[in-house]
Amino acid sequence: MNTLCIDIGGSGIKAITLDARGQVVHDRVRIETPHPATPAACLAVIEQLASAQGKFGRVSIGFPGVVVDGVTRSAPNLHEEWAGFELAAEVGKRLGKPVRAANDAGVQGLGVIEGKGVEAVITLGTGMGFGLYVDGRYVPNIELAHHPFRNRKTYEERVGNAALLRIGEQRWAGRVMKVVEQLAPIINYRKLYLGGGNSRLLDPAKLPENVVIVDNVAGLLGGLRLWG
Repeated sequence: MNTLCIDIGGSGIKAITLDARGQVVHDRVRIETPHPATPAACLAVIEQLASAQGKFGRVSIGFPGVVVDGVTRSAPNLHEEWAGFELAAEVGKRLGKPVRAANDAGVQGLGVIEGKGVEAVITLGTGMGFGLYVDGRYVPNIELAHHPFRNRKTYEERVGNAALLRIGEQRWAGRVMKVVEQLAPIINYRKLYLGGGNSRLLDPAKLPENVVIVDNVAGLLGGLRLWG
């Protein structure tokens, strides 16, 4: 069965269709996230993307916020109307297919983790996403980005895209390194994966051996693993 994998981001909404083996059936497409990014506006984009993706039998969605049983609880980088929105049910109604939804960083990690011990994912884009995994099992909805980090600022305020634009790539990269250093003795991850659109700005040679940069397309490929 083909799976339509959707990634809702603060700057773009992306889609790709995969077969049961994870092979690409239809190439990745992207449409800029509408502003304001209300549920109605974003769902219209999802319908547009789906109409161009050919045949699929089910849908996976990565969402930038807390998702519980297909219902979005928060979306700090989208719109307040997402609080309590039944995302999976509404997309299922519009597309006529079964739908599963989870936090976007959590989904991205499913596309790259090895499934051994404690692994973690940080996504660097409009905001900062975080995913934690134990022996391949995702621990959902840890909103690390909104926890205080330094100088009375949260992780997201320190390394989100707004900070990058304000302070420049070099200082921003230094801040990301401090995040990595901070989390290592707290989470004691076996491996940490850095993804999201802004991860490309980091120098892999400066990272610890157990920290790797992953392709942003993993945010879509992980959608297949939401189905087991």
